[in-house]
Amino acid sequence: MDILIVGSGGREYSMGLALRKDPKVGKLYFAPGNGATDNLGTNIPLGDFNILADFVQANNIELTIVGPEAPLVAGIVDIFKAKGLNIFGPSAEAAQLEGSKIFMKNFLARHNIPTAKYIETDSLGNAYKFIETLTPPVVVKADGLCGGKGVIIAQSHDEAKRAAGEMLSGNAFGEAGKSIVIEEFLDGYELSVFAICDGKDFVILPAAQDHKRLLDNDEGPNTGGMGAYVPTPLVNDEIYRKLEERVVKPTLAGMQEEGMPFTGVLFMGVMVVQGEPIILEYNVRFGDPECEEIMPLLKSPSELFYKAATGNLAEANIEFYDKYAVGVVMASKNYPYSESVPAEIIIDNIVHDDIASNAHISFAGVTRGDDGKLYATGGRVLVCVGVGDSIAEAQRRAYMLCGQVHFAGKQCRSDIAYQALS
Repeated sequence: MDILIVGSGGREYSMGLALRKDPKVGKLYFAPGNGATDNLGTNIPLGDFNILADFVQANNIELTIVGPEAPLVAGIVDIFKAKGLNIFGPSAEAAQLEGSKIFMKNFLARHNIPTAKYIETDSLGNAYKFIETLTPPVVVKADGLCGGKGVIIAQSHDEAKRAAGEMLSGNAFGEAGKSIVIEEFLDGYELSVFAICDGKDFVILPAAQDHKRLLDNDEGPNTGGMGAYVPTPLVNDEIYRKLEERVVKPTLAGMQEEGMPFTGVLFMGVMVVQGEPIILEYNVRFGDPECEEIMPLLKSPSELFYKAATGNLAEANIEFYDKYAVGVVMASKNYPYSESVPAEIIIDNIVHDDIASNAHISFAGVTRGDDGKLYATGGRVLVCVGVGDSIAEAQRRAYMLCGQVHFAGKQCRSDIAYQALS
């Protein structure tokens, strides 16, 4: 089958790379793609969803997969489905699980899904009162989409009040922060768990753990993610069972009950506190960089996406390689503070068979110049992914590949997967 992937980051590149190796897949298209996705398929510079749907119809593309959250919240799935096209992702209504943190928290409360104590408010006075009832740290979240940056973990009541004031005034995140969620801080370890859903059935993928801080030992500012590994040994069968019974099943049942069946990726941000999984947040797409490590472990990604998009997940035979994957993000010089000067990316010839066979690059913030060369033009430029029979082996391969990649100002952590290896 021919497939279109909507998006332009490392997440979308990694999907394309996995699908490119799938014998069931014919042509690949990316809209808009990045400077390296043209190595995997054809980049389509179309942003209007209606025109894009017409392109899909005209070219008999059998499946569209949506990578980022913004098109989902904006209703791309509704437009494609109205034209009878197969598309993987939730409707705009269902995408509120990510598009509005207030909607998400209230949904969790309505359906008795475990989450942190919270209030949602647009009143600074109410925010201050609730903050005073909590023991710091205090979590303050903007309601709308903020590119993964709308969460402040305040270390004191005063800092939490400042964060709430900045959001509600519109100074911090514009309209996305005009309503906020304030919640208690949960002390445990954090996981990323993904369920592929078709509205009624689901498949839970191997759990990931990502690394948000810029620097080693989880120091420095928060980022979109500096690396991840899959699967994490921090999740046992009991935690998977609790997530299925207490989270995924009631979520799918609740979404059906409320008239918005959920199809696509249910990304559960989970905090495990004394063995109990508690939901921090939902997203409605794959995490980035977690997607880059999950994709190489899937044996037949096209079947998973197609069966979910067409409501036939129960018939799918979904298998995973019994391997581990570690991904290390290489970022530009000034990330995450400001943009960086474009820098040519030079990749050494890979002469080590072990690395050539068990490691690869997922490109993200890259542009192809008029000279045909790749340039680092984004914050997170690429992800070096290693696969192995153990986390240590996968980590070693990922870092060996990092050593083969060069661009001015490159930065990356040196301790991805340290939690599992320490």
